[in-house]
Amino acid sequence: MPRERKPILLCVLTVCITSLVVGVEERQRDDDCADLNNTTWLEYRQQRVKLQVQYLLLTRRNMRCAQMFNQESLTETQQQQPSYFNVSRPTKVIVHGYRAVGSKPSWVKELARALLRAQDVNVLIVDWVYGASFAYNLVVENYKEVAVQISVLINQLQNHGCKLGSFHFIGISLGAHVAGFVGTLFEGKIGRITGLDPAGPMFKGADTFDRLDPSDAQFVDAIHTDSDYFGISIPVGHVDFFLNGGKDQIGCARSRFASILVYFPVYGYVICDHMRALHVYMSALNGSCPLTGIPCFSYEEFLKGHCLDCDVFKGTCPTIGLSENSGISISPVPKEQKVFLLTTSSPPFCSHHILLQLEVFPLDKSAEVQVTLTTYDQGTERRLRLRTDTTVYRMVLSHPIALCEVESIELKNTGFRFYRQGDIHVKSVCLSDIPSIRREEPLCVNNIHVRRGAPWSHDFVQVCGIY
Repeated sequence: MPRERKPILLCVLTVCITSLVVGVEERQRDDDCADLNNTTWLEYRQQRVKLQVQYLLLTRRNMRCAQMFNQESLTETQQQQPSYFNVSRPTKVIVHGYRAVGSKPSWVKELARALLRAQDVNVLIVDWVYGASFAYNLVVENYKEVAVQISVLINQLQNHGCKLGSFHFIGISLGAHVAGFVGTLFEGKIGRITGLDPAGPMFKGADTFDRLDPSDAQFVDAIHTDSDYFGISIPVGHVDFFLNGGKDQIGCARSRFASILVYFPVYGYVICDHMRALHVYMSALNGSCPLTGIPCFSYEEFLKGHCLDCDVFKGTCPTIGLSENSGISISPVPKEQKVFLLTTSSPPFCSHHILLQLEVFPLDKSAEVQVTLTTYDQGTERRLRLRTDTTVYRMVLSHPIALCEVESIELKNTGFRFYRQGDIHVKSVCLSDIPSIRREEPLCVNNIHVRRGAPWSHDFVQVCGIY
């Protein structure tokens, strides 16, 4: 072999060996990390102990490598791996829900890391995959026993100095009711419970003892995104956020198999609505934009612009995330308050709520008007049916950018194919932000003629904060 090739060959071998060693070390580190269980139907049938609840711990010191945690973790001997659990810090407890095919929830560690990026806390993941899998009705029979086992651990942590008020349970779907029963066992002294689309099947008509409710913790909040199928349709907390009405979420396809999905869910797009609560919550933890709810009696009343402020909370609107009591400062916090908000179809999901009020002169015939708000290269488009017996129309629009950045508004008479109404004489069209925190004056344009086939538009000259 030529002499000059030997150093090159030696370098190549060194790189290969180093890569091999590093790869082995990384695999060994991965092997040392705790993980959630998977199970199959055959394994499930053969298990004598159906629950097999275990706990995983993640902190800022081990964000990428979960540690197995149990009652002995705080009293380990010197030979055992020291626990990263810190009794002086708050503890977030994540409880997953029903697992249709026995697979571990892939999102759970992502949620844990999002919590850790937001706060320096202990994160305990409750793994009850064995008891949560396959037949939904049998899983529901297990959830209280899981809660009892969790309560034993919480009692042990209390013995080591943890306060009940420092625990924040985050339960997803059926996990929300598990968390609720833990709260019941501790007589509502747990600090906080957050339910992410709490499960609806077999719980919608349940007694408050058997499901999540405001008495289960000092503060209970819930996010509803699939209340017509997998989620619950009634308020279960002090504050309940109903996203886009709590049913059909923007960007989720509708399923033709909804009637058979109570006990046999099909994953993918079918659970898109149900899982949206989790994704919105994780997005809120990043804090890139506020997700604010507005209290109202119903979603229909909210969309009609009948609910514009948060006076029931003394002017402070609740927000999704980790703010104390969702940002509500009044005491005591009202119970079972339904709040509504519109979202977009993708992270960070935030949308600005704009109230559109259109007043027209009396019409001879019915008509239809298309309203378009334009901001840079983004637009929001809605259609209004105008009747002969009404002159004032109000609706809430979801717009990606704040009102102060809206560049133009366009009105177009789109009903000429179906209606005989010709020109539409608009007395005024006004836009305003909701909730109206600073009570700004709305943007209004008066005396507009919208002719058939000739759109009318108006450009706004404004800067955010200065109109």
